[in-house]
Amino acid sequence: MSELTNVLQPEHPILPQLAQRRSPRAYTAQPVPAEALNQLFVAAGSAASCFGEQPWRYLVGNKEAHPEAFAKILSALGEYNQVWVQHAPVLAVSLAKTTFSHDGNPNRYALHDVGQATATLAVQAVELGLQIHQMAGFSQDAVRTSFSIPAEYEIAAVFTIGYPGALDQLPDALRERELAPRVRKPLTEYVFEGGWPQLSTERYDQAPV
Repeated sequence: MSELTNVLQPEHPILPQLAQRRSPRAYTAQPVPAEALNQLFVAAGSAASCFGEQPWRYLVGNKEAHPEAFAKILSALGEYNQVWVQHAPVLAVSLAKTTFSHDGNPNRYALHDVGQATATLAVQAVELGLQIHQMAGFSQDAVRTSFSIPAEYEIAAVFTIGYPGALDQLPDALRERELAPRVRKPLTEYVFEGGWPQLSTERYDQAPV
């Protein structure tokens, strides 16, 4: 089970792995064993998908086993992310096949299904003492060019995989974000039983990770 740093305090009981899942920016140098990586991606593959298409694809750059792939993914990230991501042992890219294999038609649910798969992977990571941090701050073109990704595959996100490390390795601003309380919107703001509400405002003051 993962370490217990900054555990979410939900308003109703949920699985401990869900409450302990977070998006750390500090990692140890400990390599992630191949068996653990296999477990993560098998977990991802267990997710539900439209027509059973399983449109998810993952590019993996293991710093120890595939340093060139790691470097390619790292170089596609924005400078802000590179500062801390460079210390993670594994980087991965999630992608979605945007057409159905059985008939070639567009699959408008592909990104939804990739999100489900990666969320399942994230929960399995907690169980193994690992964490992932998903990012949107990267160059789509750089990833596509570096790995010659076909046009029918949409790049969803880049994420780290690793064992959470000491926060003193981070710049002050990032350390503060790591220590900020993890809170979520109350159910009343996103679950609308019986009909759509007329909300006058949306709250954007909640921690994003």
